[in-house]
Amino acid sequence: MSFFNLIQRKGSKPIPPAPNSIRKEIVHSSSNAKKTSFLNFHRPNSAPPVSKGLGQRVTKDRNRPTATDHVRKRKKSQHTRLVSDSDSAESETPAETPRKRSKLVNGARKPMKRKLRSVAAFSEDDHGLFPMVHASDIAALDKPTKYRSAFPQQETQQGVQLQYPSASQQETFNLVEPLQKDDFKPLEDITETLETAMNHYLPPADAVEFKDDSHGLLRRLKRAKDKKDGAAFMSLVQEWNHAITAARMDGRIARVLDESTELDLKLIERILTQTYARTVSPRVSSLRQYENGTDNVYGELLPKFVSEIFRITELGSNHVFVDLGSGVGNVVLQAALEVGCESWGCEIMENACLLAKLQEQEFTARCRLWGLAVGDISLERGDFLENQKIINVLPKADVILINNQAFTPELNDRLTSHFLDLKEGCQVVSLKSFVPAGHRITSRTLNSAYNVLEVDEKRYYSACVSWTDAPGTFYVSRKDSSRLRAFSAHGVAD
Repeated sequence: MSFFNLIQRKGSKPIPPAPNSIRKEIVHSSSNAKKTSFLNFHRPNSAPPVSKGLGQRVTKDRNRPTATDHVRKRKKSQHTRLVSDSDSAESETPAETPRKRSKLVNGARKPMKRKLRSVAAFSEDDHGLFPMVHASDIAALDKPTKYRSAFPQQETQQGVQLQYPSASQQETFNLVEPLQKDDFKPLEDITETLETAMNHYLPPADAVEFKDDSHGLLRRLKRAKDKKDGAAFMSLVQEWNHAITAARMDGRIARVLDESTELDLKLIERILTQTYARTVSPRVSSLRQYENGTDNVYGELLPKFVSEIFRITELGSNHVFVDLGSGVGNVVLQAALEVGCESWGCEIMENACLLAKLQEQEFTARCRLWGLAVGDISLERGDFLENQKIINVLPKADVILINNQAFTPELNDRLTSHFLDLKEGCQVVSLKSFVPAGHRITSRTLNSAYNVLEVDEKRYYSACVSWTDAPGTFYVSRKDSSRLRAFSAHGVAD
């Protein structure tokens, strides 16, 4: 099941959206003034169209969200202005005009240069055997209070082996269905896996044939499921296994992957969902243990929002990504998968750390099944302000994600002091601004970390975070010391 399905069950207390801490500013009527921009989720061309907080929290049941079906017009971003002693309220000089930022046209991502295919995953040297959690491990008839046979006319429990696009072992599925609608659905997982593979691993002509509405394999599989025909369902899975193996053996799958440089969000969500369903979902109750009013609160940024953050910050495969307060590791895994970059995370809550390690292990297996090469992953546990590995990697980071929605003011203040050590151009994405409204560079604030941050305020739409369906605000702060240097030299900030 989707890793958003157990988010915010009945009886849980949602995290109320924090009031906007940015006070209204006086903005001069200049054509260069920038407005708050809304996220523009674009549909990838290849197909139509998934932790945040220092400890993360479970939110409301919902199906995995996908990218919206239309493109919203982007508005210009509004910079949180840093003003110096010499700024005038009556006039605006060129030095006061917010610095323009490069933008991507129509929400498109810059072309990425990375190889998607894992050569090792398509090799049969090790017979494709490795540790993994099979679907049969989490859904079986030996759990009678949770599952029943999907094909009740069958006298004994039936199972099938499913082949993935790589040269890996097959995954075992029991043909059962859950008694509760939110629990893992093996048959649905099979059909969604097949459809994803058809869309992203096969040449278009082959995919069209498999998905034909009248006689395609996908249609026949769904028909067998609806008719409760277990024998036909198993036979069709075997037909798929032969077909996908043939496509791998004759090089069709390798050619499709080698001609691609980025992954579609649907494929990303499928892999992350499979990973989460086999590791976190069976143990999700442990994430409900949180302390209200502290920094240890659980909440997730959902995949389409995370993907847009990667696009806005132009995160590349040669970059370093750090998630401070990484929870069960969702965003860290997504960065390694979607972008292929070096991806770090640090979490303090013990239960979340244990689940993050389980996710990392299963994620590695899932990427092997799907034949994908991903970036290096490092998940640390403990206080990210004291963990030495995190302290060492922060000066190298290109993008840092901090879901400080539920952080205490004290923790936000402690975090800000570390920004002085970031490299120029590093971007910090947060749900609360680290720079107070109306902050001015003066002789009294010369040593403040606020002086080196250029802040863009942005808006996200609904179904982007786990704790609420409402839209909200987030901030992208770029390390830029030029105005501070100018003030130090001339007493005026550029």
